[in-house]
Amino acid sequence: MEASRPPSSDVAHYLGAVRRHWWIALAATAAGLGVGAAVTHSLPKVYESSSSVLVQAVDQDVNAQGGRTKGSVNLDTEAQLVGSGAVAAKAAALLRTDVAPVELAHSVSVQVPANTTVLVITFQADTPMKAQAGSHAFAEAYLRNREESARSALDKQIASLNLKVKQLTTSLTGINAKLAQAKRGSSIESNLLSLRSNSQNQLNGLTGRLNELTTTQVGAGAIISDARLPDTPSSPNTLLDIATGGMIGLLLGLVLAYLRERFDRRLVSAPDVRDRGRVPVLAALDERTTPHFDDVLQPYGPGGRVFNRLRNEVLASLDDDDRVIVVTGTSRGSASTLVAANLAAALARTGSDVVLIGAHLPDSVVDAAPLARMLGVNAVPGLSELLAGRVGLSRVLQRTPRIPSLRVITTGGSATAAGLMQSQRLRDTLDALRLQSGYIVIEAPSTSSSADAQSLASFADAAILAVELRRTSRPALMDATEQLQRVGTPLLGAVVLPRLAPRKAPTVDEPAVALPPPGPESVIDESTQHFASLPDRGEPVPAAVRPRPADGKAKPASRVKRSGPAATDGDEK
Repeated sequence: MEASRPPSSDVAHYLGAVRRHWWIALAATAAGLGVGAAVTHSLPKVYESSSSVLVQAVDQDVNAQGGRTKGSVNLDTEAQLVGSGAVAAKAAALLRTDVAPVELAHSVSVQVPANTTVLVITFQADTPMKAQAGSHAFAEAYLRNREESARSALDKQIASLNLKVKQLTTSLTGINAKLAQAKRGSSIESNLLSLRSNSQNQLNGLTGRLNELTTTQVGAGAIISDARLPDTPSSPNTLLDIATGGMIGLLLGLVLAYLRERFDRRLVSAPDVRDRGRVPVLAALDERTTPHFDDVLQPYGPGGRVFNRLRNEVLASLDDDDRVIVVTGTSRGSASTLVAANLAAALARTGSDVVLIGAHLPDSVVDAAPLARMLGVNAVPGLSELLAGRVGLSRVLQRTPRIPSLRVITTGGSATAAGLMQSQRLRDTLDALRLQSGYIVIEAPSTSSSADAQSLASFADAAILAVELRRTSRPALMDATEQLQRVGTPLLGAVVLPRLAPRKAPTVDEPAVALPPPGPESVIDESTQHFASLPDRGEPVPAAVRPRPADGKAKPASRVKRSGPAATDGDEK
């Protein structure tokens, strides 16, 4: 089970995912902005114009009990009346349009400002003139409808009062006729006088009320702010739509970046190796400090200082009896070669005796003999010939010309090395080197290409992983870690390199790799280009070192001919 990461590490991981896939978020944001602009351009333009109407109370106004608005006028009811069919019909007549009143009513909206008796009537249309005319028409139609309703109610009251006045007048005429016939001082006269007095009072009251109603001026309200011609459309809102599209695109881009990071198993940075692979990072190289195949890094250059710090960390992690360090890659390639060669050079510069063993069999002729080119030694004989029993240990040990404390055992001819990395002869060789050398650095093949890395790690005291970014996947790193754990080899950590550029095929000026013939130990005779037999002297015999010109590049090695019938991949055809 993986250990849980602190929240700060998770936040850094998410920010790192966005930083690595920033182009996805940028592209999605640009697409969102484009979609927002396209939507804004495709939507029809809508213009709005508003009229403010002051509503005045009339006699028939009665506010609802517990209504939201105060006063005698219920403005919520009046707001609903603005969009009614009667008002819409009058507005259509004022506009002189063929549009149905119901459709016109859908384009009008009413707002009631707080603590006022004002209705704000807003009309929407596809042109500024229609919006202005529609708002004014609905305001005018509402006032006319309200005035007509108030006048109609007033006329009904006047008609009712006229009827009552007429009835009382007729009643008084009858009472007066009866009084003329009644005897004076009788009870009938007294009752008729009392009845005439009451009727006269009622008639006087009705007459006064009738006079008041007939002189009443009906004022339903007034337009206090008429509709204006809008300058810009209210919809679509260009800035809002584009900003919304950009925000949606950004969110979508962040989601896509996270998903790409989540399902992309490649390791793209040193924190990925540490966080996702759970492997400590001993050193991280960039394009400026990454070594090349022409030479090891200088000790005081940027890359050399990185390997000097790596050397110090490795020495601090090793016990006193630990001597053998295996460097293996997590992906096919030459990352382990670069790390092993420069680590061995950094160890040798301290004055310790260091032996670098090239056990990384080349994947193709393009990758043949990289250690020989980097350190200025011959490509053959090497480890393959040693394990095959063709030469002795002293014949394959070559001292590098510029680092005297560093001796190299190159890979040799790959055709004879198959199946020999698990041999007892390799174990005996390492035991012998432990007795005469300070440190032994083994350049192993990648854990993903063969089981040789695991076999070599079983002979070592510590292991270092060379991780090539954007080429190594998280499962490959986890598998390499598990392989080392199964053989019990302590893993010191990883050296992280950027993705290495593919090497070009060798030209005629580059050294050709060939195998020596079986039999006695041999060394190349540069004058005859044939192998001359030499006895094993028991001491390391320096190989024929290619002289280096002033530009620092090695001269091409002599071509080697095989005495056997078959030629290797490095022979000239």
